[in-house]
Amino acid sequence: MATSTLTRADTAIRPRAAVPARRRRRFPPARVAATIVVAILALTWLVPFLWAVDTALKPETQAAATPVTWFPAGGFTLDAFTKVLSSGGIPQWTWNSFFTSAAITVVTLAVSTLAAYALSRIDFRGRRTLQAVIVAAIIVPPPVLIIPLFYQMLAFNLLDTYWAVILPQCIHPAMVFVLKKFFDQIPHELEEAAMMDGASRLRVFWSVVLPLSRPILAAVAIFVFIGAWNNFLWPFIATNDPSLLTLPVGLQTIKSAYGIQYAQNMASALLAAAPLIVVFLFFQRQIIKGVATTGLAGT
Repeated sequence: MATSTLTRADTAIRPRAAVPARRRRRFPPARVAATIVVAILALTWLVPFLWAVDTALKPETQAAATPVTWFPAGGFTLDAFTKVLSSGGIPQWTWNSFFTSAAITVVTLAVSTLAAYALSRIDFRGRRTLQAVIVAAIIVPPPVLIIPLFYQMLAFNLLDTYWAVILPQCIHPAMVFVLKKFFDQIPHELEEAAMMDGASRLRVFWSVVLPLSRPILAAVAIFVFIGAWNNFLWPFIATNDPSLLTLPVGLQTIKSAYGIQYAQNMASALLAAAPLIVVFLFFQRQIIKGVATTGLAGT
């Protein structure tokens, strides 16, 4: 009894080991190495962008001076942006790019979703052949179709119109394929239950399939919009009217008029990229999810 009492007293007097408030996080070597590699790649991408910003903020004489320096002797200036903005129809070209890109996105979503749903759910004659043609069309380089599309727009008397810029860019076989694969994963039981309640095929598509497809539709819309905004070759060929030029084409005319003006060239490039940077900042989660889950990065 005495021994037990002494043991309890000794235990009570002995100080307890300090328990750490937070458990130390262990970082596996592979994760650390991957983080370092990703950081290096991010810096590798960021350096040219910072150099473009640096060049655009330099006076024209300093932008072309040698040796090359990051900080100009006379300090940074906004003269390059001022000259580019005052020497062209930037607001009109921006509106043209936004209007055509938005129209291309809406029409592409309408056409691609209907085509993908038909391939996924409706068993019609020639479905496998049509699906094979769509998959084969993905590997066709877009420049190959420029001459046929040009003559087609010429035959329809649509050159130098918004339709000439919009219509040829509304067909995206890759988006049809991606949407079809997504629709295949939607359970058929949901549609069958809606049809038993009297819903038509179109009502099922609108009220059941599309609400379940919001993530993939957002990813496809973002990628189509970015692709249409960045497209230079087809709008350059389809339009000659200065009031119909898109932003990439219009900025190219400014650069050609000025000749080699490094600061103004960089300023115009940044102005063209600024809307897409804003889009990425607002929709970066959807863009990253689209790249990770739909394979759109290679299309």
